[in-house]
Amino acid sequence: MSACETAAMARDLGDGYELDDDPARVDRDAVHAYLATAYWAAGRSRADQDALIHGSARVVGLYCNDEQVGFARASEFDAGRFMYLADVYVLDDHQGRGLGVELVREMIENGPYAERRWLLHTRDAHGLYERFGFEPNERLIERGRPTAY
Repeated sequence: MSACETAAMARDLGDGYELDDDPARVDRDAVHAYLATAYWAAGRSRADQDALIHGSARVVGLYCNDEQVGFARASEFDAGRFMYLADVYVLDDHQGRGLGVELVREMIENGPYAERRWLLHTRDAHGLYERFGFEPNERLIERGRPTAY
């Protein structure tokens, strides 16, 4: 199922902020501009970023007065048994308002994949994800850890 098939939500967060899972609304230039400098996606090409968005099961954008200020995407694998949360961000000027919490909540708890098992990689946002039940897993090992994932 492509992201286009799951679009069904727009949620007003107040103060001009809105979450929306319409992939057509995503400002791909803004998303790539941010992710091109993020530690987990540094150097990712625009073509690769566009392909990742297109191939995602769901994308959720965070907007302030119609400007893209945050983003998250999810991919499914293992015949849909697992969801992988990726490329989650909120621009610095918009942090501290609980927007990241709402972005993650919308993606993993309120969306069509809420009952799935979720995985992610992070090196600096453990507190955010622990609020949603994520915890370190000593059974997970990796091979060929890429510089950008």
